Amino acid sequence: MALTFEVDPAFDRALRDGITALWVDVSNAGGAVGFVPPVTDEEVRPELVKHLAGMAEGRTHLVVGRDEDGTVAATAFLTHNTHRLMRHWIGAYTVMVHPRHQGKGFGRALMMATADAAQEIEGIDAIRLTCRGGTGADRFYASCGYKEVGRIPNAIRVAEDDYRDDIIMLLPLFR
Repeated sequence: MALTFEVDPAFDRALRDGITALWVDVSNAGGAVGFVPPVTDEEVRPELVKHLAGMAEGRTHLVVGRDEDGTVAATAFLTHNTHRLMRHWIGAYTVMVHPRHQGKGFGRALMMATADAAQEIEGIDAIRLTCRGGTGADRFYASCGYKEVGRIPNAIRVAEDDYRDDIIMLLPLFR
């Protein structure tokens, strides 16, 4: 079984609901995608709307992976940098694979599909992403070719007494 990836699919209610459900499930399983569990659809939807606004404006691209049932099982959003001196790299956000698919190589497949999508965008030389320290995500991204290029200690507070580093990683794209 493998995921089928699509870049910038037509956005409809089913896709919206699929991404929302994925985001909730990943968050509630402890995934570091902007929330601390427990989280609900109502909390996630406003964040998804921000990504959708970027898509409508042409500054954000969606990479979506569907499982054999057509269910949204993975996503990554690629957002163009708007600073005139930094338009040569793109940011990856809300990178997630459904918990039931973890350990199947789908995360690596998502990162490959994301890199492929970024390489198709004219003028993009690299992908930048950040991840929450203490989760092991930095080791995963390093295994996908990303290099740690910065770290902000204690930048993320997930609880009153639990601070995590914000780790900045970069993947140069070779054309």
